Amino acid sequence: MDNKLFEVKNTIELFDKEKPWAYIRVPKSQSSELRSFSDRGLIAIKAKVGHSTWNTSLMPMGDGTHFIPLPKRIRMKEELEIGDSILLVYVLRTR
Repeated sequence: MDNKLFEVKNTIELFDKEKPWAYIRVPKSQSSELRSFSDRGLIAIKAKVGHSTWNTSLMPMGDGTHFIPLPKRIRMKEELEIGDSILLVYVLRTR
């Protein structure tokens, strides 16, 4: 599984919480495939959108699937808005 590239094409969504934040949902098939790499539900990855890369984690949605948070600095740099359809690529990272 080393260096395998995963692609997610989905819409940017917003968690409507006290301090809202943006994310993209990961397909259930990828969540299932990577479950064995989980540490307390988190799966360490290196993500890329456009020209921006950052270390993050696949985070559990609570229904067996995961999402990838999209930091504000990345959204601003790449000019991304809630509702935009994007292509995000990621690889597993070692701890």
